[in-house]
Amino acid sequence: MRTVQPGAKPEPSVTPDGDEPRLGVAAAARRLGIAPATLRTWDRRYGIGPDDHTPGRHRRYSGDDLARLELMQQALVRGAAPADAARYARSARSPRSETVGPSSPWAAPDQVQVEPAARVQDERGARVRVGGRVLRLPGAGPRARGVGRAALALDAATVRALLGEALADGGVPAMWDAVVRPVLGAVADRWATTGAGVEIEHLLSECIGGVLAAHAAAAPAPQPARPVLLAAMPDELHTLPLEALGALLADQRVACRPLGADLPADALAAAIRRTAPAAVVLWAQQPSTADVALLRALPSVRPRFRAFVAGPGWHGLELPPRTTWLTSLLGAAAALDAVLA
Repeated sequence: MRTVQPGAKPEPSVTPDGDEPRLGVAAAARRLGIAPATLRTWDRRYGIGPDDHTPGRHRRYSGDDLARLELMQQALVRGAAPADAARYARSARSPRSETVGPSSPWAAPDQVQVEPAARVQDERGARVRVGGRVLRLPGAGPRARGVGRAALALDAATVRALLGEALADGGVPAMWDAVVRPVLGAVADRWATTGAGVEIEHLLSECIGGVLAAHAAAAPAPQPARPVLLAAMPDELHTLPLEALGALLADQRVACRPLGADLPADALAAAIRRTAPAAVVLWAQQPSTADVALLRALPSVRPRFRAFVAGPGWHGLELPPRTTWLTSLLGAAAALDAVLA
């Protein structure tokens, strides 16, 4: 498998006629935030590949090819089946003009802290019923609805199978945005209205974390480079978004050190001194766990590292210099890839 070495630029290739540079499979996959194997599968199974690919030769992706792939990603995120998403992407008359970057926030509504029996209303102010035997998932695709039904039945095997299918078809970003976020949001709404369903959220979290961990473990060995530390702030118990980022970085062969939930400040400082990371990402789901003073007290080591924060808890806070707030999953992976390069 061809890979991009640390410090190397993506694999551009200029055609003999002097046309725009084209990217190889590894570079195109990194650009899109998916595994190279997924990109090859899309080409082989759904016909979404380079326009001028010749069998037996390396695939090279132009700007229009990448725009078409991004349209397919967007359709998958909205819940379309892979074959339907491919037809939509192929039928776009001007893919570059129709393509936009990922707009959904990274902050997953997992384990949302709300008051039980809170009023849930639709846009007209009417109370929305979210109890019963189904989860309300308006606009979600069939796979998300299937996960919702299996979660209500506490059918962990089916939840894991459907998550695995979503991961194989669209990569980590599509699974996260099209399945994980809407289902966890629906579970949170149900609990807010009925005060019940904590066991559903716990089962979902365990299944999601297990699928992401297995995916990261099966990824190719990381490139030799300084690692990225991923940790939740002290008293912060939410780690699923960081686990999704870790799985996406594993696809890109980035070495990660996941440090888990509720990491004490002194333990974080010790990990930084011991590993000399290239970057540190700290998650805060709630404003109460987003501690700017801790960011300012991070140890100064050589070589220097870049500090990143992520999660809705950091919204509106003035961050120290050289500290960046990551607001999307794909944006986080791209920012970390730039630091390593």
